[in-house]
Amino acid sequence: MATGLAVPWGIAFLPDGSALVSERDRARIVRVSASRVVPVREVPGVEPGVKPGGAGGGEGGLLGLALHPSGSWLYAYLTTAEDNRVVRMTWDGARLGEPEVVLAGIAANVHHNGGALAFGPDGMLYAATGDAQDGELAADPTSLNGKVLRLTEAGGAPGDNPGATPVWSRGHRNVEGLAFDEQGRLWASEFGDKAYDELNRILRGADYGWPRVEGRGGPGRAPLAQWDTDDCSPAGVAIAGDRAWLGALRGECLWSVDLVTGESRRHLEGHGRIRMVAAAPDGSLWVGTSNRDGRGDVRDGDDRILRVTL
Repeated sequence: MATGLAVPWGIAFLPDGSALVSERDRARIVRVSASRVVPVREVPGVEPGVKPGGAGGGEGGLLGLALHPSGSWLYAYLTTAEDNRVVRMTWDGARLGEPEVVLAGIAANVHHNGGALAFGPDGMLYAATGDAQDGELAADPTSLNGKVLRLTEAGGAPGDNPGATPVWSRGHRNVEGLAFDEQGRLWASEFGDKAYDELNRILRGADYGWPRVEGRGGPGRAPLAQWDTDDCSPAGVAIAGDRAWLGALRGECLWSVDLVTGESRRHLEGHGRIRMVAAAPDGSLWVGTSNRDGRGDVRDGDDRILRVTL
């Protein structure tokens, strides 16, 4: 679908089947359709995904995207020099307006910035944050870090959230993928540390165990699926065909997980690091490589978006 991108990260499909895609390190949003890439705008104030001194490999920048159900606002999760935050921009079908801050004050770091966004069937905005390399923030119910947040469209805490705060679940190390299934259940990919990566169903008020535990068998809720960290490093996640589909960075493949049994399979090897995965309106998957993120081997045409039929 597209070539020559710089770390495609977030995606929001439009009514005509095209999609708005964020480029993490260029802080740019492009519109992708039928092998055509059209720049839409650069988002101001974004700190790109680089390490101090200019070396590649940092994880901040322009991250997740979500289109408001009305189609009139595009939400973005991004890293600034001060923090991670959620902003929204008006969308008229061709142009994006100036960013308006929805939620600020999420601690940022070179690694573990989270970044996933998704609107739920309840009309609320769900945002996943990382622990900013401080596991105690994930355990702290008063911190915004290491959490899945549930927000109103204006960034407030819905009254039926636990404690009427933005925090929906806690105990997360780094979540870069959120997706709802046809039953309205929320699923999240989770980067492990030295033991297990996870696919979790996210429940109201639940504690997912980090930093006390990784994977099954601890006080956190058991993941539906888990992998050795060398085999996965899950980023984007999509739900299609009764399976979850996860982009694997270190695993350099697309993993699928049966949402009933938890059985998993490898797919789409040979393209390098895979980060972005999204279910398109036509039933296909759009899959983005991440070989230009400072950690991969750059191939001709990288980074690319592939359209995969199931």
